[in-house]
Formats: sequence, C-alpha cells, structure tokens
Amino acid sequence: MMEFERPIVELERQLEDLKRLDVSGQPGLAEEIAQLEAEIEMLKEALYSALTPWERVQIARHPERPKTQDYVEVLFTDVVELRGDRAYGDDEAMFAGLATIDGVRCVVLGHRKGKNTSENIRRNFGSPHPEGFRKARRAMLLAEKFHLPVVSFLDTAGAYPGIEAEERGQAWAIAECLETLAGLATPVVVVGIGEGGSGGALAIGFGDRLIMLENAYYSVISPEMCSLILFKDPQHAAETASALRLTAADLLDLGIADEVVEEPLGGAHRDPAPVFARVEDAIVRALRELAKVPADELVGRRQERLAAIGRAAVRE
Repeated sequence: MMEFERPIVELERQLEDLKRLDVSGQPGLAEEIAQLEAEIEMLKEALYSALTPWERVQIARHPERPKTQDYVEVLFTDVVELRGDRAYGDDEAMFAGLATIDGVRCVVLGHRKGKNTSENIRRNFGSPHPEGFRKARRAMLLAEKFHLPVVSFLDTAGAYPGIEAEERGQAWAIAECLETLAGLATPVVVVGIGEGGSGGALAIGFGDRLIMLENAYYSVISPEMCSLILFKDPQHAAETASALRLTAADLLDLGIADEVVEEPLGGAHRDPAPVFARVEDAIVRALRELAKVPADELVGRRQERLAAIGRAAVRE
C-alpha cells in the first residue's frame, strides 16, 4: 500500500468487514454497504484524477504492477528467449527474445523485475549488468540482420552501479547500445510500462515511437538521487519529481513521447486486462505505420528526434 492510498485502503477494509455480516438480519446494512461503496468510488476518483508526479512514481514502482514478462506472455506468441551476451554470461534483469504480435515477427527487449523476493534478487530488481546490455545489443543486431522490428519495454530504476559492473564495462555497454539504436535500420517501438531510470532505461529506450503508460515515468535521474544531490537529503523527492518533468503527460507535452496509454484508476495493477489490450493496439498501430517508412528515412528521422531533445529557445 502506498501512503497516499491509506484512506481508500482503510475504507475498503471496512467494506469487507461489513460484507461478511448477515444482511438479512440487519435491514439497514445493505444501504450502509451501498453508501460506503459510493464513498470509496468518489474518493478514488478525487485522489487518482489529481495525482502528483511523486505519487505517479510510486504507482510506477508498485510491486504488483504488470512487468515485462507479463506483457510478453499476453501480447506475443511463438516466443523464443535469447540468453547470454557471448562474452561473459546471461543477465536475467534483461529480457531478449523473438516473438510475434498480430502476425508480425519481431525482437522483444525489456527490463525484467521479479514478482517475489527471490526473483528480484536473481534479477537484481530489474537493474541490468553490462552483460544484460550486451545481450540486448546482440538482439538489436539480429533484428537488423533479419529485417525484424524491435519492441522494447522499459521498467528499471537504472543500470546496476556496483563495482563489478563498472569493472565489466557498464558505461561502455550502455554507450554501445545507444550507438546501435541510433543507426539501427529497422523500426524501434519503445513502451514505458513502469520505471524509466537514467541510462539503464535509455540503453534500450530510444526509438521511432515512445508509448508511455499513464503512470509510468522516464527520467535522467530518480527523484531521490536528484534530491540527494541538490539538497543533500533524499526527503525532497516529491519536490524534485515535479521539477524533473518525468511523467507520461510531461513527456507528451515536451514532444518526447508519442502516445499515453490510459490506466484504470489506481494503476495498471488494479485491472491489467484493458491495459494489455490498449498497449497491444498501440504497438500494432506503430509497427504498421513504421513498416511503410524506408530504412534510411527511418534512421534519419530517429536521429532528428534525438537531436531535437533538449533544444533551448531564447525568448525576446
């Protein structure tokens, strides 16, 4: 439970307690239950229609939020996972594979978090090591070689910053991914499904279309780390989250994202089915549109997109 949801959770618990009682013996109980249900819905509407950027970050991090492996399982068929970077080993924090969506064969990439403690430890909580990025780059090159589009799912707090990762060339591996994506002669569709933290997300998160879920975020730095740098204290995360312009709506307004996928009140974890359907529709539409663009023009447009990010304008 997220702290800002506490009032709703407490009312929902009261509602569950009331529903356990025998309605037949208490004439006014059914009416009380109906009133409480209406109150909960009104509170949800008021709360979730005015979320702050920091609250959206918390929803993006919700442990029950659908993960890359869920989207792969529901949206794609004929999935063949690719493992290993052909240099050091495999990294479970990064998914790479071949799959089919709406009849289109493609390469799928995605940060992979766990659904329980043991999985999260094994997958490093979705923060890839260099071998994870090298595996992703290997899959990108396969996509180009066999003329397959790339679909990439973003959900990471960032690349793993440990000493062993640096010793194995973390920054180099990320840079090579960026270089490869910038010139990849095949369509690249990116979907932000949760967290999008720094270079760890950018390494597989730059393409021809950026589709963001309503409560996902994409940022150069986490709100906590930004707060720590600016204020020497992570407690200003709510303030820095607003300043970073990291929400899906912000990215759409800045011209970085192309589309925002609506989520149910409270987040995608509350009712994943319609979210899966909307994401599939957005991916399929993007792939169909991009398939009509010649490869050289596609690469040129992609590089123009990259060059346009962060341009400054001087007001008179």
